[in-house]
Amino acid sequence: MNQKTRIVEQTEAIVRERMSGQAAGHGMDHVLRVLASARAIQAEAGGDLVFVELAALLHDVGDAKFHDGVERSAEFARKILGDLAAGDDLIEHVAHIVDNISFRKTETADALSLEGQVVQDADRLDALGAIGIVRTIEYGAAPPPGVAVQPFYLMDAGDAKTGIGHFDEKLFKLKSLMNTDAGRRMAEEREAFMQTFLDQFMRENT
Repeated sequence: MNQKTRIVEQTEAIVRERMSGQAAGHGMDHVLRVLASARAIQAEAGGDLVFVELAALLHDVGDAKFHDGVERSAEFARKILGDLAAGDDLIEHVAHIVDNISFRKTETADALSLEGQVVQDADRLDALGAIGIVRTIEYGAAPPPGVAVQPFYLMDAGDAKTGIGHFDEKLFKLKSLMNTDAGRRMAEEREAFMQTFLDQFMRENT
C-alpha cells in the first residue's frame, strides 16, 4: 500500500468515527455516497483521484449544522491530514475544496480546481433523485439541534417552509450548477425522477 492510499484509508476511518452520531442524511451514509459519485465522475472528468477521495471524505466532517452554526470542515480537514503527515500541498488543496463547495457559498466561493468541481458535483448529486427525496423528508422530520421540524407538505402552505417548497428553492436549481458533463448527465436523470415523484404526489393530494 502506498502512502497516499494509506492516508485515504486512515482518513475514512477517522471520519467514520467522528460522524457516527450524525443522521438525517448528513452522516457517514451521505459521505460514502458522495465518495462513490465523486469516483465515478472523476473516472470521466479526470483530476487527481486522491485529492478527490480525501475532499469527498472530509467535506462535511465539521458541518455547521452539528457545530453550533459554525462551519469547521476545512479546519478539521487540516488537523486530520496534518496528523497523518499528508504534506502541505495536499492538505491545503483538500482544505480549499472543502471550504468552497457548499451550496450556501455559491455566490461567494473561490474558484475550484477540477478536483473540487468533481466533489462539488458529487455532493450536489446526493440532494437529487430518490436519495434527495428521502433526505428532504428525513431532514424535515428529524432536523439537527436548533432547527425547527418542517412538514413535507401543507395544503395551504403560504409562506411556511415545507419539503415540497425546498424542491423549487434549491433542488431543481442544482442541475444547472453542475461543473462536469458527467455531473450534469447524472443530475438530469435524478431530477427527472424527482419531477415524476412530485407530479404523482400532487395528483394524490388533489
